[in-house]
Parts: sequence; C-alpha cells; structure tokens
Amino acid sequence: MSRTFLYARVSTSDQTTDNQLLEVQQAGFAVDPRRLVTETVSGSTQASERKGFQKLLEKMEGGDTLIVTKLDRLGRNAMDVRSTIEKLSEEGIRVHCLALGGVDLTSAAGKMTMQVLCAVAEFERDLLIERTHAGLERAKNEGKKLGRPEAVDTTKAVQAAKVRGLTQSQAAKELDLGIATIKRHWNKA
Repeated sequence: MSRTFLYARVSTSDQTTDNQLLEVQQAGFAVDPRRLVTETVSGSTQASERKGFQKLLEKMEGGDTLIVTKLDRLGRNAMDVRSTIEKLSEEGIRVHCLALGGVDLTSAAGKMTMQVLCAVAEFERDLLIERTHAGLERAKNEGKKLGRPEAVDTTKAVQAAKVRGLTQSQAAKELDLGIATIKRHWNKA
C-alpha cells in the first residue's frame, strides 16, 4: 500500500514550515502527521547529511511517495537534488515536487525535467566560471595584484621586543599583532 510522506525544510530558526504545509494541503494532499518530517537546517548541507532527512529515509519503503514543495528543499544544488532523487528512485520511492506542477521526478517526464534543470545549472556554473576568469584577467591587465597579500615578516620586531624584556602579551599589544603571531616568532633565531 502506497503511503505519502512530506519533507519540509527551512534554513533558520526564525523561519517556519507553515507555508510549505499549507501549500501541500491546498494541492489536495492529506499527509498523516507521522509521515511528516520538518527540520531546520541550512540548504548548504547535503540531504544525505541531514538528520531529519535520514529519519525520513528510514521510514520510507518502495511504493511510497515523497512530496516537497520546491526542489531546493531536497538539496543544496542541482547535482545534490539529482543524486537524492536517483537514490529514492532506486528504492522505488516516487518524488513529487509541487513547484513543478506536482510532476513525479522519478517518472520519464520527471527525469527529463531533472536533466534539463541539471543542464541549466551546469550552464550557469560554467558562465560563472567564465565571468570569474574574465574578471581576473581584466584585473591583471589593469595591473592589480591578485591573491592573498604578502605576509609581513615580523620576526625582527618580535625578537627586538623579546630582547627589551617584554612579555609575549606586552609585545603583542605594542606591535599590534596576535598572540599566535608573537609565539610563532618568539624563539626564532
């Protein structure tokens, strides 16, 4: 017998899943509260590393249906979403996304939709890389120094403070350096 589950996620504790639950009800789904998993976890965390999502996977079995309101509830990027849906599909679990018209993402049409979305995401990523490289090249041509600034060698100043009899804390305060920097240079010869 097919069961319906709902996964609702928000990123921060000042947000609620109320809108997602309402959207599912308005779409005509009645989800048993025991089959509802909500969690507050950043979207940058992969689905496979989310505790609530792991609990959901433990409850589900082949023939079940998972509902999400939007694809970004399932993963941090298109590739993560795709791998999550593929894993669920391998288990015989259908995935419905309300934002995509309730399409079953494990069906032939759903797989095609996912392939298009992944292709668009890859295209956007490639454009971002191209723009970044173009910006770096332009900055280089303008004579701007790229990368991390060179570290200032503070060994001599630290050694001079040590010779004057200052403590490490006093040297850090006088030289306006962190204590870790002072300690790193303190015993250098």
